[in-house]
Amino acid sequence: MAATRRYAIIEAPSILGLKPNGVEGLPAVLLGHGLAEGITARHAARLDVPPYDPQRDAGTLTLNAQAIAAWSPKLADAVGQVIDAGEFPVVLGGDCSILLGNALALRRRGRYGLLFIDGHADFYQPEVNPNGEAASMDLAFATGHGPALLTDIEGRRPLVRGEDVVAFAFRDEAEQAEYGSQPLAPEILAFDLAAVRRLGVEEAAQRAVRHLARPELDGFFIHCDADSLDDAIMPAVEYRLPDGLSWEELRRVLEIAIGTGRAAGLEVTVYNPRLDPDGAAGRGLTRTLIAALGTAAPGS
Repeated sequence: MAATRRYAIIEAPSILGLKPNGVEGLPAVLLGHGLAEGITARHAARLDVPPYDPQRDAGTLTLNAQAIAAWSPKLADAVGQVIDAGEFPVVLGGDCSILLGNALALRRRGRYGLLFIDGHADFYQPEVNPNGEAASMDLAFATGHGPALLTDIEGRRPLVRGEDVVAFAFRDEAEQAEYGSQPLAPEILAFDLAAVRRLGVEEAAQRAVRHLARPELDGFFIHCDADSLDDAIMPAVEYRLPDGLSWEELRRVLEIAIGTGRAAGLEVTVYNPRLDPDGAAGRGLTRTLIAALGTAAPGS
């Protein structure tokens, strides 16, 4: 592998796993704030997204299940082209259901881990999910928990093994209990926000990436949900929770992960420009990404 890899941006403005309320504007706003120039990235692709259907799929109890299952391989194709060119994909969502396409791209190529940085564990089962949104179930689906339509895409279930996942900085335990979410699978290495604070973000991130840089893995993907950030600085998300990571804490986690040379790509999700009237949250997110990523991704 080359010593460094150029960044390549893929716009994946899906709202299929959430609602058509504004997260589809994430790519345009971050690019407008200079993300591509700041990380010297080329623009690789922008994917068209199927129409949104507000009715739950009867077979899976999940909104837009058929569309997500059909669209995820198209995203995987775009990501795969970037990876095969020796570049580092930076995928701008969209909602968290884009994880399925990105994980599929890597599953086609080997065994990869997942650093899941999110304010929510996203491990609901459809039967108790209050709204049927795949963005609340994406980690469950990616690790093979849920309906076959969304967990066994291309017959590759699971897209990522539970033992190859680190769930990092989630803080929705009370909501999980209220709505009856299944617990995270025991094989997933979990650092909730309380654990991150107890250990310190540096130590927690180092432990996470040590787990994901194990020699039996071909690398790992990074999921970065804007709602992992403190609500005081990132109110522009659909499902707000008190507390969260600071800009500096998120920067350091991403910096440590990418600095291993084992990271295979990054997705950024759920920032909603319509909920950011003065643009401060979007500018802060862009600055943090530029500071964390630098101008090229190290290779191993």
